[in-house]
Amino acid sequence: MLVLTRKENESIMIGDDIEVKLLDLKENQVKIGIIAPREVAVHRREVYDAIQKENADAASGGESIDSLSDLIQP
Repeated sequence: MLVLTRKENESIMIGDDIEVKLLDLKENQVKIGIIAPREVAVHRREVYDAIQKENADAASGGESIDSLSDLIQP
């Protein structure tokens, strides 16, 4: 893990096209801004974890093709 110290209105770059900027500091809260290309997904960690769980559940719990073919009327 890389740990950096930044002051308000300073930023860091990730690669050539992602900028993380420290916008505001208040007591025990930090407000950050992220500038990234549209094709780069940016989520809060809890949202990212929920998406990963939903994807894993969908991949492992799906109906088999054989059971779905029973639903089709010849």
